[in-house]
Amino acid sequence: MSKHSEYVVYPQMKRKMEQMGKQIKLARLRRNLTVEMIADRANVSRTTVWNVEKGSPTVAMGIYANVLAAIGLGDDITLLARDDEVGRSLQDLNLKTRARASSK
Repeated sequence: MSKHSEYVVYPQMKRKMEQMGKQIKLARLRRNLTVEMIADRANVSRTTVWNVEKGSPTVAMGIYANVLAAIGLGDDITLLARDDEVGRSLQDLNLKTRARASSK
């Protein structure tokens, strides 16, 4: 991708990222933490924290993880794709079934 090209995100994903940003901001506010405090703890600029809270797709995933950790939600990143119902259903379709039980 060239330096001047725009990063394109599907509209549905853009809305989800914006929602995630709002949730991160609410979590910060509930804990009475300032943008400056989070920026300092996550070792990023205030502008980057604001971009995270907007759900910007151009912010690196690692920065999102650092911001979550700075808020005290670092373990939440492990919840991504935790309950992969579609993937499990697809996997189950490909499992070979035995016609009878083993003779062991």
